[in-house]
Order: sequence, then C-alpha cells, then structure tokens
Amino acid sequence: MNGLEISLRNDNARCPKCGEPLGDGTGVCESCGEAVGGDFVGSGSEATGAAPPAAHRATLYAGFWLRAVAFLIDFTLLAIFTGVAILGPLISRGAIPADNPGFLRTAPAKQVLAIQLLFDMAYWLYFASFESSLWQATPGKRAVGLIVTDLKGQRITFARASGRFLGRLLSQIPLFLGYVLAGFTAKKQALHDLLASTLVLKKPSQI
Repeated sequence: MNGLEISLRNDNARCPKCGEPLGDGTGVCESCGEAVGGDFVGSGSEATGAAPPAAHRATLYAGFWLRAVAFLIDFTLLAIFTGVAILGPLISRGAIPADNPGFLRTAPAKQVLAIQLLFDMAYWLYFASFESSLWQATPGKRAVGLIVTDLKGQRITFARASGRFLGRLLSQIPLFLGYVLAGFTAKKQALHDLLASTLVLKKPSQI
C-alpha cells in the first residue's frame, strides 16, 4: 500500500517553477532543473485533492499594466483628497486666489515649495501607511488584487515602505523610465522596488 501511495504522489506532484510533473522522485525537475524538496515531491497534495502548501504555490509577479491601473486609481483618490484637504483650505483662506487657476505658475518660489511639500507629505503617508498595513496595499492595488512584500513575501515595515516611496522620485527621472523597468525585470520590479528590495505580487486568492 505504501508503495502505491508513493507512486501516486510522484505521478501527480508538479514542479513549482514550470508546472511539469515530477515523477522520478529525485527532487529535481527534469524539465527546468529546479531543485524541489522531497516533501514536495511526496506531499500527495494533488493525489488527495488537498491544496498545495502556501510555500510551494507559484509566485505571480504583478505586471506593468496591472500596476498602472492600480496607480491610476490611487492617483485619482489622492487628487480628490488633496483637493479637499489641502487646496480647499488654502483657497478658502485666500492663500490661493479662487479666480486665478494659474496662480501657482507665477507665485513666489517659497509659497510653491510649501504647497508642494504638503502634497508630497500626503502622498508619502498614503503610500507608506497603506503598503505597510495589514492590507499590504494601497486602495488602488487592493482593488486589482495586488500586495507589496519584501523579497521573502513578508509584510514590509513603515520604514521600508517610506524608502520605497522615496525611490519613486528616482523612478520618475527621466520620463518615468524607472516604472517601465517593471515590464522587463525578471520579478517585475520597478526601480523603486529594486532600491527598497520589495515585490508587488498578486494576492494568493488571485493565483
């Protein structure tokens, strides 16, 4: 009976990297050469109908376009928030003339810098707080089923999330090319992901 069970497990187990069957029991995939633990080959998860262990599930990195959709959602939410929480009070107090939309183009440099810093702080708190929270994602990322993790797939700290946000400044120079890297790197990492050692993944429920 034990021999039959081992045979079934080996015939049904698959490589976590390429998905090809692992039938020889050697612990190495013949198709791609990926080394797999013996308990994975003999786990019997498919033979018994049980879900494979979380550690052995395929990791799906979020692609450029999915991340772009998440960014557009976040940008829209932030535009609404900063308009209400920052621009609204400034206009009501006369710091920004309501009848002169182009005021900031001709305003004193110190005033423009102060307003820009307020916007930057709002953006920083938004991204760093949400990405280091239990959600592990901003509302935009959460809406499309993405999370931000460290390289081990764990929740990141507020400090790392803050570093990731600062890295965005470099990703924007020049012409947002740092963001474009997400479409070409092996783990779909943008420049700020590489700098902060983070990943953007599809949530397990989305895999």
